[in-house]
Amino acid sequence: MSDQHIREAQEQVISAIKADPAAALGTTAAKAVVGDGLACEVSDGQRSIIVDMPPSMGGQASGPTPGFHARAAVASCVAIGIKLTATRAGIALEQVEVDIEMDFDDGASLGLGSNTAAPMQTRLNISLKSDAPADELNAMVDRALEADPFFLALRDPQAVVTKIEKA
Repeated sequence: MSDQHIREAQEQVISAIKADPAAALGTTAAKAVVGDGLACEVSDGQRSIIVDMPPSMGGQASGPTPGFHARAAVASCVAIGIKLTATRAGIALEQVEVDIEMDFDDGASLGLGSNTAAPMQTRLNISLKSDAPADELNAMVDRALEADPFFLALRDPQAVVTKIEKA
């Protein structure tokens, strides 16, 4: 898909949102279901995936772990967001590569020790293949990250509401 096509598609969405800002607000949903074992089917109503744990945790490794999907969500959202931002700004990027590393205390996810089960640190290593000047690329990446939903969800505290019901 060409940069021009990507830019034109974004411009249409931007025009529509400027004309009706309420159209930008929405809710997305997914459902995760675990039955026997640890294999979990996650669906948004149109697509579904299987998530599982490795045998060492009692799973069968029938799909990638939740951690894989979390890292994939952040890294892919950042990579795509950078490409979208660059394209809109007229910066040619031949390639965007995002490596993500997360440090964990696995014992904390089992209720052991005093650390949180949340990542202790996350590192994003962003590599851009472009002829644009480094300062222009850095400024563009900063703009992209400030508008990136999954980067911000990981970086910034947010309200999480939990409801429990007996089925």
